[in-house]
Amino acid sequence: MQQVPKQFVSTLSVLQDKVSFWSFKDMEVVFLEEFGKDVQELFASFNEQPIAAASLAQVHRAVLKDGQEVAVKVQYPGLQEQFSTDIATMAVLSKALAWLFPDYQFEWLVPEFEKGSLKELDFIQEADNAERSAKSFAHKHGVRIPRIFRELSTRRVLTMQFMEGCKVDDISSLEKAGVDPKEVAASLVDIFAEMIFCHGFVHGDPHPGNLLVYRDPSRSGKHNFDIVILDHGLYRDLDEKFRENFCRFWRALVLLDEDEILETGRNLGAGQYARYLPVIFTGRGISSKASFGQGMTPEEQKVMREEVRRFTMGDVSEWLQGLDREFLTVLRTDGLVRSIANRLGASRKERLMAYVKNAVLGLSLQHPGEPSLYEQGLIAYTRAKLDYVHLRFRLEVYELLFAAYKWYGALYRQLAQLYDKLSLGRTKTPISMIAS
Repeated sequence: MQQVPKQFVSTLSVLQDKVSFWSFKDMEVVFLEEFGKDVQELFASFNEQPIAAASLAQVHRAVLKDGQEVAVKVQYPGLQEQFSTDIATMAVLSKALAWLFPDYQFEWLVPEFEKGSLKELDFIQEADNAERSAKSFAHKHGVRIPRIFRELSTRRVLTMQFMEGCKVDDISSLEKAGVDPKEVAASLVDIFAEMIFCHGFVHGDPHPGNLLVYRDPSRSGKHNFDIVILDHGLYRDLDEKFRENFCRFWRALVLLDEDEILETGRNLGAGQYARYLPVIFTGRGISSKASFGQGMTPEEQKVMREEVRRFTMGDVSEWLQGLDREFLTVLRTDGLVRSIANRLGASRKERLMAYVKNAVLGLSLQHPGEPSLYEQGLIAYTRAKLDYVHLRFRLEVYELLFAAYKWYGALYRQLAQLYDKLSLGRTKTPISMIAS
């Protein structure tokens, strides 16, 4: 969030993976309760010093009896009991705020948070999510998801394949390893766009602490890395109707089909505020004539500011409450991925085109899943590719005409100014004024 002061960002970012560690003596009780054994009986070796720690658990490095290196995620003791108290506290505070500030109607967020957190507290659910996501990306190069060791995993302990890599937004480490940050951004955006538009099964928490970049020494060129996706506790299954509408919405954004944008926006739950969805995702207004990937013109910004200034907190509350719950996950995931991509130097147009490509592919799928020839069959795969080429061609033609129009206008104004100088003021109305 660009609006948040850097001091807040740097302080709060430790919550991604660097919160205060628990002592191993306190954590060991979890193994005894879950397996009836201590770590010495379960592993060949176990590093008692955590390598990462977040809000729900901390991660230790270990070696299995057969020599495989693993990461062991251990939930903090007593967390499940404490959780119910935290939820009750949040509910009371939310009701109090709603009473004090009637426009604040976000009480519905508490059960949503509770539902998501309960899933994150169940590591068996996380194991299921990881395996399902790995299957969806089975034929896509450049994605790694740790293998789960079921025999050493329970609701509170998750044992997975250990994976090397630097944090996705650690630009200095990427460059030192010979990895192009912009290529990482492009790959990251494409991976999560495929999740949203094609798989319909979306990782809901892709912050930098959950994403690593592994430099593959066996590969050269610009695609010499893999993106490692961690922490699969928070996923959202997108309703098939929602997925299809979201694909149509993005296709309409490229075609500047205002009626389709409004229809699909209403179908997504945005109601009367559907006209503002293009601003959220692309930075352009619904009627903007700016080139795709460019922001609004100064005039359009002025009009938008005037419209937004009339919004009340009640309007914002009504809009959010009306959205499909799937949309909230998509908004969060898009916001996180967009933030990382911007930090890595990706252009807005590259990000948007990755979304458009996967939206077109998603519309042509025989069924939700990987948009590959192997998975979807020749006919659906070919139709999707041709539809994308056609859409890309139309976009390029539009942008070429737009550029030509701007170039022509600028050239005409220059010639008009030159004519005014040559005419030495003989005409009462300079041509440059007419041209402008």
